[in-house]
Amino acid sequence: MKDRLGSIIYVGKARDLRKRLSSYFMASRKTRSDLKTRALIDSIHDFEFHIVRNEQESLLLEGKLIKDYRPRYNISFRDDKRFLLVKIRMEDAWPRFSTTRMKKDDGSRYFGPFPHSGALRETISWLNRSFGLRVCRPAIPNESTYRHCNADIIRNCSAPCIGRIDRDAYLAKIDDACRVLEGKGKRELFDTLRTDMAKAAENLDFEKAANLRDILQNLEKTLSPTRQFARGRGVPTTVKPLEDLADLGEKLGLPAPPRVMECFDISNVSSNHIVASMVRFTEGAPDNQNYRRYRIRTVEGQDDFASMAEVIRRRYSRILMENAAANPDAEFSQENPVEAQRRLAREGRAKIVLPDLVIVDGGKGQLGMAVRELRTLGLHDLPVIGLAKQREEVFVPGESDPILIPHDQGALKLLQRIRDEAHRFANGYNALLYRRRMKESLLDDAPGMSPRRKSLLLEKFGSVERVKKATAKEIGALPGISEKFATALLEWFEENSTPRGRNST
Repeated sequence: MKDRLGSIIYVGKARDLRKRLSSYFMASRKTRSDLKTRALIDSIHDFEFHIVRNEQESLLLEGKLIKDYRPRYNISFRDDKRFLLVKIRMEDAWPRFSTTRMKKDDGSRYFGPFPHSGALRETISWLNRSFGLRVCRPAIPNESTYRHCNADIIRNCSAPCIGRIDRDAYLAKIDDACRVLEGKGKRELFDTLRTDMAKAAENLDFEKAANLRDILQNLEKTLSPTRQFARGRGVPTTVKPLEDLADLGEKLGLPAPPRVMECFDISNVSSNHIVASMVRFTEGAPDNQNYRRYRIRTVEGQDDFASMAEVIRRRYSRILMENAAANPDAEFSQENPVEAQRRLAREGRAKIVLPDLVIVDGGKGQLGMAVRELRTLGLHDLPVIGLAKQREEVFVPGESDPILIPHDQGALKLLQRIRDEAHRFANGYNALLYRRRMKESLLDDAPGMSPRRKSLLLEKFGSVERVKKATAKEIGALPGISEKFATALLEWFEENSTPRGRNST
């Protein structure tokens, strides 16, 4: 669901879209719904839909879209928690299956993601039992491990730790289990399980039949064919990065599509933590490795203009400095600084590549400060624009009237994506600093408290509440803390047990 500006405000799924969507616009729904739902209904202006093959795919796609666009009216999937993957490292002496939520380039073999975590865990447990795979955690299990394990006794493990099976035979079992996770031969497997279940029921062994039924259901959920909706591939969407880049370059009158873009955003929820973010898009897609975040140092109070000036100055002075340090013998003479940086990039000598377009989140004020700082650094010819959020107006230096790009155009959608990503990254950093601040305990205000004493107390007792419950003798037993100081500390806690406006934990 989109608002009038084309921003995604809600992502949902349904087997019957007509029924699901029409329910939002019934008169009774609007009058009886809570405030959040009514606000959503009032904001809906347009729809975009994607057809997938099954329920599992819809879960994966819904979760991915919510994480990518962070719609205002979605609650589920907004955190950074991902669907489970199955991981196995074949280089290990005795490989074993484990689950993870993050795929890394570590040489391991991965399966998934799988939308049903419960079914997946039961499936892995069944695979381990059926193929006799080890579940113990030691990297190289041995006889000592065997003495503390009963998996072999109940015939759930082939006991490689005591040499009951050689490595080649064990790896063959691993390969067979991996084939199951890949979905190979699943039809024959399902038929076998159904046959065994029917025989158990005929023999009145209902407990075994129920167990086989559960195994079959978990396997069906886990092995249901789903596409992996990873970023940048396999997602049925209208986002076309290269076409959007070409459209943006044309709308802004650039000599070529802006292959590399950097966008800046300021987040100042309070004057305690004023931060900025810089996100980089390459070929129209996020370049996460080149994201940067900043704590504003020179600005007092909430001043978006001055904060933007500081972060622009720090970012591009650093690029110039690092590229100059990496090329001490470079001769620039009267060459334009921007062209000099472009030349270094073409020659492969630039440590940091200068972007083709700089975007600041804001209107004329933020844009003016960015332009001033770039000119001070000699980067007069570096393209820079401002994107005002209220009406999605694009401001360019030297022009009083903004460029109005239609909301259904790929150029504006691309700008919105990079701006929203910068906003998300800045807010995430601000939230991180806020959580750190909340963890700064009441101990900071205690008389005579030093960082060393605070560290000792928290290391010993774990929390301020436990320090309060300790005796003066227990506190005084710590090195560097006397019983006299401990008594004074506990008395101070008693006097300041409910300080106004402060969380004591």
